[in-house]
Amino acid sequence: MLITLPIAELVPGMFVDSVSKQHEHVNSIKIKTRGLVRDKTIIQRLISEGVEELLIDFTQSDVALPKKYQPKTETAKTKVEQKPAANEAPQGVTVQQEFLKASVHYEQHSRKLQSFYSDITSGLKVNVAVLDDIAVDIVSSVFRNHNALTILTRLKDKHIYNWRHMINTAILVSVFAKYLGYKEKTIKELAMGALMHDIGQAKMPQGVLSKPSALNDNEMQVVKKHVAQSLGLVKGEKGITPLMLDMIVNHHERLDGTGYPRGIAAEKLSRAARIMAIVDVYDAMTADRPHQMGEEPISALRYLLANKQLFDSELVQRFIKCLGVHPVGTIVKLNNERLALVMEGNHENPIKPKIKIFYNAKHKHHITAKDVDLSVEKELKIIASIKPLDYQLNLARLLKEHLLV
Repeated sequence: MLITLPIAELVPGMFVDSVSKQHEHVNSIKIKTRGLVRDKTIIQRLISEGVEELLIDFTQSDVALPKKYQPKTETAKTKVEQKPAANEAPQGVTVQQEFLKASVHYEQHSRKLQSFYSDITSGLKVNVAVLDDIAVDIVSSVFRNHNALTILTRLKDKHIYNWRHMINTAILVSVFAKYLGYKEKTIKELAMGALMHDIGQAKMPQGVLSKPSALNDNEMQVVKKHVAQSLGLVKGEKGITPLMLDMIVNHHERLDGTGYPRGIAAEKLSRAARIMAIVDVYDAMTADRPHQMGEEPISALRYLLANKQLFDSELVQRFIKCLGVHPVGTIVKLNNERLALVMEGNHENPIKPKIKIFYNAKHKHHITAKDVDLSVEKELKIIASIKPLDYQLNLARLLKEHLLV
C-alpha cells in the first residue's frame, strides 16, 4: 500500500518509494533513492534537503500502516494481509531483518562445529544432537529469508576452513533444495548430510589437511580415506538416515565414473549425491584454504558448467539460476565505475540481481549507499566480480555496515 506522508510523520522502519514534494529553493540534488529508513539521521538529512512529503510503501516497511491511514472497513483485512504466511517468509522478513539473527547464529554454529571437530579428533563419539540443532536452525533461517545466510558463506578464513565448509555446504544445500521445491523435512535431512559429509577428515593427519601447498599423490590417497572414516563415524547412530549416508559416501563420485571411493557412474548416483557434489566443489573452490586462495563464484560456476561429464548439467544450470551468476554477498563492478554488493538474486534473469551501490571505484572512496534493481535500471550492467582486497575492502565490515538493522 502506497501512502503519501508529510516528513513530520516519517519514522525509522518506513520504506520510501519516492520523494513526492521537495522545496524548490533548496540548492541540492533532487532525491530519487528508494529504500528503508534505518535511523533518525536519515530523516534529519531528508529534512535538511528540503523534503516535505514522501510516498511510503507499507508493503515493504518494517512498521505497520498508521491507524489514521487505514480504511475503516478494511482494518482487519489489512492486518491479516500484513502478516506473512509461513511459506511466504521472504516477503515478510527482509534480508536486513534476518541478517542480524543469521550472523549471530552463524558464528555460534561455527564455534560449535569447531568443538565438534576437535572432539572427533580426540576420539570422542559423534554428537548427532549438536548437528541436528544446527541443521534445524539453518533450514528455519533459509525459509525466513534465504539471502541472509547465503551472504555469510562469502566470508573467508583459511584457518577455519574445515568447519566453515561444513556449515557453508549445509546452507547452500538448503537454499538449493528449497529452490528445487523439496519439502522442509527433506531439506533438513539434506542439511544434516552436508554437515556430516566430511567429518572423517577429523581423523586424518591434520598436517596433511593444513599443508600450505598442493598435495602429492600419496597425500591425496590418505585424504581420500576420509569418506570411509565419515561413514564409520555415523553409521548406526540414532537419527542417521539412508539419504544422509548416500550424501556422505557418494559426494566425491562423478558421472563418468572417475570419482572416488568406488568409481561408480551416473546410473548409480542419486539426485542427493549429485546436489552434494555440486555444492561441495562450489564451496571448496570459492573458499580460502591453506593451499589456495578462493576463486570468485563466477569462476567456480563456469567450472561446474564446463565439466558436463562430471556434474549433472541440468542441476548445475538450476544451481546457477538459484544463486545467480553473481551470488548474494559478492562485490561487483558496474559499467559506471561503481562497486556494489549483491543483495538479492534474480531467478528469471541471473545477471540482473538487486544490488547496493556503495563505492566509487574511479576515485576510490565510499559513497552514500543506494539500492538498485538491475532488472529495472537498464543502463547499469555488471562488468566483473571483484575480490574485496583489490580495493582494500573488508567484506565482514561492509556486511555489518549495510545489512545490520
